[in-house]
Amino acid sequence: MTSQVSSPAEQADGTVVGEQRKPVGAKDVRRLDRVIIRFAGDSGDGMQLTGDRFTSETASFGNDLSTLPNFPAEIRAPAGTLPGVSSFQLHFADHDILTPGDAPNVLVAMNPAALKANVGDLPRGAEIIVNTDEFTRRAMQKVGYDTSPLEDGSLDGYHLHPVPLTALTVEALKEFDLTRKEAERSKNMFALGLLSWMYHRPTEGTEKFLRTKFAKKPDIAAANIAAYRAGWNFGETTEDFAVSYEVAPAATAFPPGTYRNISGNLALAYGLIAASRQADLPLFLGSYPITPASDILHELSRHKNFGVRTFQAEDEIAGIGAALGAAFGGSLAVTTTSGPGVALKSETIGLAVSLELPLLVVDIQRGGPSTGLPTKTEQADLLQAMYGRNGEAPVPVVAPRTPADCFDAALEAARIALEYRTPVFLLSDGYLANGSEPWRIPEPVELPDLAVRFAQGPNHTLDDGTEVFWPYKRDPRTLARPWAVPGTPGLEHRIGGIEKQDGTGNISYDPANHDFMVRTRQAKIDGIDVPDLEVDDPDGAKTLVLGWGSTYGPVTAAVRRLRAAGEEIAQAHLRHLNPFPSNLGAVLQRYDTVVVPEMNLGQLATLIRAKYLVDAQSYNQVNGMPFKAEQLATVLKEAIDG
Repeated sequence: MTSQVSSPAEQADGTVVGEQRKPVGAKDVRRLDRVIIRFAGDSGDGMQLTGDRFTSETASFGNDLSTLPNFPAEIRAPAGTLPGVSSFQLHFADHDILTPGDAPNVLVAMNPAALKANVGDLPRGAEIIVNTDEFTRRAMQKVGYDTSPLEDGSLDGYHLHPVPLTALTVEALKEFDLTRKEAERSKNMFALGLLSWMYHRPTEGTEKFLRTKFAKKPDIAAANIAAYRAGWNFGETTEDFAVSYEVAPAATAFPPGTYRNISGNLALAYGLIAASRQADLPLFLGSYPITPASDILHELSRHKNFGVRTFQAEDEIAGIGAALGAAFGGSLAVTTTSGPGVALKSETIGLAVSLELPLLVVDIQRGGPSTGLPTKTEQADLLQAMYGRNGEAPVPVVAPRTPADCFDAALEAARIALEYRTPVFLLSDGYLANGSEPWRIPEPVELPDLAVRFAQGPNHTLDDGTEVFWPYKRDPRTLARPWAVPGTPGLEHRIGGIEKQDGTGNISYDPANHDFMVRTRQAKIDGIDVPDLEVDDPDGAKTLVLGWGSTYGPVTAAVRRLRAAGEEIAQAHLRHLNPFPSNLGAVLQRYDTVVVPEMNLGQLATLIRAKYLVDAQSYNQVNGMPFKAEQLATVLKEAIDG
């Protein structure tokens, strides 16, 4: 292919798509620099699998990518209804991108509900591929269509491709010994084959995947492969699709290395395993299944060969109780949950603060309160992580910013927990957990040394010369107490939630001692060594946008848009939320305006205002979806113009 044509000033997440046409035989091939595709259908139509397979082939091809799965909380939501629509959005490009994209260029709608739920997100001129077999009068009336949108002119502003996906799939599988219902289940593979032809995706990986997935049912595997190939062939031969598209690999977007596509939860699981190996400790996970954190439990349970032990407890309290017991026994202990589970675990987190034992509390945030929105994203657990315990119970808080960054965030949370003998919150969210992007697999020599030293003998000499073990005698640099593994001769000591005497660890109700211990535990957290906040400010701007967690992608994309348009804006992103970086106050004072976008009602902004007396402007969204770059660019432009 000839050289690419880039979209003007929108290299990250713009709305203009550069293209170049080259005829190949009877059909044209157009070169694009980026594409956003959304697959949508009933939650039983296999949209997540379809999107995942298209993503895997896109990753193997070498594109940069970002994904946004979006599905209902019900195991099987009512078929053909708006609440039952499941979708998977994929943004892939020949350059560095940061978000799943604001608006799809292509929508694959498997039924009327999928069309109605998603058509409002499409820009004019987008391509819509619809499964016409599902557009029956009853199905359309169920979602409020009085007339067929395929015929009433309401879609005239789009490039509509009506395709009888179900009928074509059944016809392609007529030689297989399948019922019509069984054959219809493969229509998602037909759609995947069509889109794979349309965007020149590799096919070998998907066919291998299907053979493996259905190894015990070879007839089903063969049928799905046949449907997949039929979709590809349909695209190749039908006159309705006169053009296919190419998006070249993102050769300059990635440093040299070995890459794979990875979701946030998978990266986090790998990070925990890496941390246990770097610390030379067994990894113990005590967990109760909860959306969207359960995938971490599932993944870690597969890795017993790395010294991983997983315990699926009967409830949230038992899960963290077992994890804290494992920490006492000398393991790298982890418990995973979401917001409702954190509320149940709060008493045991307070106990871990009192015991001063390393414990990772992984909170994959979701929409709340209560059960809330189990499959939708939010950042509303920050204040709960900071203060959601009785008494003064400070806990460090670390937040990853991208799916791949969950790996590094897990290592960092483990470093803090092990070095400072404290529970640590790791705040991810549903957007990061389920989304995916390319990840460079690090070399072992790049990983941090997390080796720990257990107490081996007495550490204190009494006035009479007797050598004893004091469980609360602290390291003068970190203020961490010694970690004594049960069963070590001579290191017997009390544990429990009642206040301990400084040094000896004996039960103490002395007011002065309690005051000292409370202040010491706080000083230990305040003194944690975290890197200074890095600020991206090439022009000496007067406006700073400060983010945390998963807002990184859309915030950075918005900043790129503004700078491309000639605006001056600075950006900083927090990984450490407790303690804050030591230079944060000085950074904030340098700017006339500070804007804090969050998927909550202003929790970080509240902390910033209280601690630094800075009038931070809060911009909030709590609709269960991540920010869009265009949306943030508009808000930040208004802040710049002031």
